[in-house]
Amino acid sequence: MSDVGVCVVIGAGDDTGAAIARAFAREGLVTCVVRRPRHLERLEALAAEIRAEGYAAHAFGVDARDESAMVSLFESIEDEIGPIEVTVFNIGANVRFPIVETTARIYRKVWEMAAFAGFLTGREAARHMLPRERGTILFTGATASVRGGNGFSAFAGAKHALRALAQSMARELGPKNIHVAHVVIDGAIDTNFIRGIRPDVDEMREGDAILSPDAIAAAYVMLHRQHRSAWTHEMDLRPWIEKW
Repeated sequence: MSDVGVCVVIGAGDDTGAAIARAFAREGLVTCVVRRPRHLERLEALAAEIRAEGYAAHAFGVDARDESAMVSLFESIEDEIGPIEVTVFNIGANVRFPIVETTARIYRKVWEMAAFAGFLTGREAARHMLPRERGTILFTGATASVRGGNGFSAFAGAKHALRALAQSMARELGPKNIHVAHVVIDGAIDTNFIRGIRPDVDEMREGDAILSPDAIAAAYVMLHRQHRSAWTHEMDLRPWIEKW
């Protein structure tokens, strides 16, 4: 095991999660990127890209809803790679269904992905950070974290729960020198998904009217760097023209 600090990104997708992983790798942290096992090939490619830049990265195919798998993941990283200094929970689970079409399976699955997995991530990160009394735990929220929109009952319920988790953890862990922050992403992000449904993405990007994954990642690094005399718990990020 190395003494170099580690950043764990749970939900290291192709856009925002990948940008966050790259940003922390450039800060000198060994970056561990995590997604469900079926995405392992793409994760391996991301880790290889980071290593090609001269930084350290490892890929793990783990379902963040699986308690035993998450316990093993954090233990393996601590035992074999290094001490976890930053943990980022970045699973989205954004779905939209009319309330009468929201089945119990849909609601439960969204909660498991966006709330329960966040709990497992935060708990395991805290278990390893507490003995050292240092670390940063960051949760990615959304507009739905603070406002339930039309058709977003499942997503809003899960994201509200994640926000409450972050608040409780911040109050408990802050006095232990562990910085817990929740980031409300309010607006469309320049992702593969948005590029597939919005024909005006190029125009939006040119006008800074869509959230840049790299700009989001820079904000996460800033939160980790903050002096503890002036920690931010909740930050909202939105394009300059976004209505709110």
